[in-house]
This record gives sequence, structure tokens and C-alpha cells, in this order.
Amino acid sequence: MNAQKLVSIVPSLTPFKWYGKVTRVVGLTIESKGPQASIGDLCYIFCGKSKSQKVKAEVVGFRDENVLLMPLNGTVDISPGSLVEATGKPLEVKVGTELIGKVIDGCGELLTNDASLPKGLTSFPTDNSPPNPLLRPRIHEKMSLGIRAIDSLFTVGKGQRIGIFAGSGVGKSTLLSMLAKNSAADVNVIALIGERGREVKDFIERDLGEEGLQKTVLVVATSDQPALMRIKGAMTATAVAEYFRNQGLDVNLMMDSVTRFAMAQREIGLAIGEPPTSKGYTPSVFAMLPRLLERSGTDQFGSITAFYTVLVDGDDMNEPIADAVRGILDGHLVLDRKLANKGQFPAINVLKSVSRVMADIVDEEHKSTADQVRSLLSIYDDNEDLINIGAYKRGASREIDEAISVYPQIINFLKQSTTEVVSIDQSIDRLIAEFAKGGSS
Repeated sequence: MNAQKLVSIVPSLTPFKWYGKVTRVVGLTIESKGPQASIGDLCYIFCGKSKSQKVKAEVVGFRDENVLLMPLNGTVDISPGSLVEATGKPLEVKVGTELIGKVIDGCGELLTNDASLPKGLTSFPTDNSPPNPLLRPRIHEKMSLGIRAIDSLFTVGKGQRIGIFAGSGVGKSTLLSMLAKNSAADVNVIALIGERGREVKDFIERDLGEEGLQKTVLVVATSDQPALMRIKGAMTATAVAEYFRNQGLDVNLMMDSVTRFAMAQREIGLAIGEPPTSKGYTPSVFAMLPRLLERSGTDQFGSITAFYTVLVDGDDMNEPIADAVRGILDGHLVLDRKLANKGQFPAINVLKSVSRVMADIVDEEHKSTADQVRSLLSIYDDNEDLINIGAYKRGASREIDEAISVYPQIINFLKQSTTEVVSIDQSIDRLIAEFAKGGSS
């Protein structure tokens, strides 16, 4: 560090350390008398019989001149009078290229107990402001994802943010693993937020595999961890992606799931006294969502192409979180349980999905062919019941006849095994060859 930088940080230094004492613990919330701290600051609570054990906690509010803290670890050993030390700054994590291939928790620590973080990493704050909207370059370049249905019908641009909406067990994790292995991004950052502990290793070994892990940083905050740790998992993953974007790289950020992030914020909001609103979600949830989601995208250095999964209860696409996220992002892919039950994977419902950026980054032939496929699928879908019961007679409508004849070809085009890798150019060429007017179809 040069002398000028050292001099510039002198005014921010203080010779004092601020301490407080725990007065009570109610549910998820720890109340303490002192220390002097600001919202979002990291504190350490000294607990255990010898007072040598340190629990990380964050300042989440104030009540009657007391500080409200939320723990990042458990609260088991905290007792009245436990010492609280203020750090005077928010949580920071260590980031760097040496982190690629590693699995970390929401605080940026390695999940494997027998290893320590690599040397040469840089401290980076977890809660950053989104890029200035006027400094965001427009999205003009396609991102190859290696999934034929998306590359051809919902072409994604570098820096676009997409929601993946689905109920449980419809193939979200499998789709994320295909994106991690097949995409042309320089590095992947995957956040598993509120995931079952059993499924973490399944995802790493079965879905992601060694090939996918080699260019991935995995951030894990399981469902058994405190609500604040699940929120920090999402923030840390976004911060790691921002670090790589600042290096001029094209990053894929995948988060599973935003819904569990929102549920964790609801827990915290209710614990500190916020009023519940729509479906029990507190106002802070709907303030936190854009703060998190707007951090991805393009800036003057690089891009973060982001995929956020949203769990929809009972496949209800209009529940509060799904509705809020859909309004913020640049498109959405809807995974349909009916299609999954038919054995169509990835189970993307073409008629309910959209990419808001596609029209700006593809040529006219590609766009018109994709519209033609959607039109044929729509015609078939509208008349499927009549077709299945034999009430439709061939020749009654030229459009319906065409939709019936080309439907099996479209389904075959949309299906893709997890081991099949196709480039974006191959996907587009096949789309045009099979379905363009005057093409081979």
C-alpha cells in the first residue's frame, strides 16, 4: 500500500473499540446495551464458559436505545451479559481467482474444515450498490448457453438477468448444472440458498461434476442455517460475481433460489417487528429484492449474466415474490410440470416464457423463425383437446393442419439430454433449417 493511500485512511481510524452487553434474546433477535454501531455493521459476541467463543452477528435495527443483532451462527452459548464488540464495518469476504473450484459458505469461509482459504485473496464488501444506470452499456452481444431451447427461442445477451420459475422437482437444478457446464462464460458463481443439506453434495457430484466445478465458485447456505446466513449467501455470491466482473470477465451468476432469500428476509423482518403484508412478507422483502437483483448485469468493465430460480407454490405464477421478481428481471423461463411429466426436458414452456432482450441482439430471420415456432405451438395448444379426442377433422384449417404435422418435430427440437452440448450457432442454424418458411420442413 503506497504512502498516499495510508495517509488517506488515517481520518477513518479510531483508537477506541466499542463494546456492549447482551441484555436479552428473543427468538432470532439479540438485544444489547451498546455498542456504538450502524445498521449492517458486523459485531462479535463473546460467549461460552470461557468467553473465548466468538459469534458473528449483524446490526439489523434499534429499539429503545438498544441495538438489535441477528446472528450468523447459532445462539446456543449466548447468555445475559455476553460481551458485544463492534467492528465498525460490514461483512467482507476474501475473493480472487484462487477461489474458483472452491465451495464456500455465506461468510466466504471454505465449507471443508480441513482446509483454509488460498493465499493472495482480496477483501471485498458483500453489500454493494448496483452500477450507475447511465454507466451500464446496452446489451448487444449474445451469450452461448449450450441449451438449444434457450439459445434459439429465448436468446440471452451478456449481462441479461433471467428468472427461472418452477415448482419443486421440475428440473431447476438440472437446468442450472447444464448452464454451468455448457455456457461460454469465463467463470460461474452458483449460490445454493436455503437448500437441503443432502442435496448440496448431490448437486456438486451428480449435477455439476468435476468439469462444471473447474470454472465455478459455489456458495452454499443450507436451510438449517440462520436466516441472516441465507441472506449473506446471496449477497456473498453476488459480491464474488461483481469482483470477477470488475476484472473484465463475463460471469454467469446462478442463484437457487430467490424465494428462499425472500423467506429469510421475512423471518428477519418479522423478528424485528415489521408488519406482515402480502402473504406474510414484510415491506423490507420488496425493498431488498431490487437491491439484490439490480447488482447483476453489465457495467463499464464486464458483465454478469444472471439466472435466478423462483419457487412458485402450487405452480402459482402470480404469488407475491414471483410477481415482484418478474417485474425486475429482463425475462423469464417457466418450467412446466405437465411437460416434465411427459418426459420433455428441459421442461420449458415456450408460450409462457420470454426474453426481453432477444429482439435487440438477433437478426430478422432468426426472430421471425422463432416467432413462427411459437405461433405453431400456440395453435396446437389451443386445439389440443379437440385433436386428442378426434373432434378435429384434417382439412378444416390449414394452420391447424400445419401445427399438427410440425408439432413432433418442434418437441424433438426442444428436448435435450444433459450430456448433449450444442453451441448457439448450431442451435440457430438448426432452428432456421427446420422451421423457417421455405426451409426443409
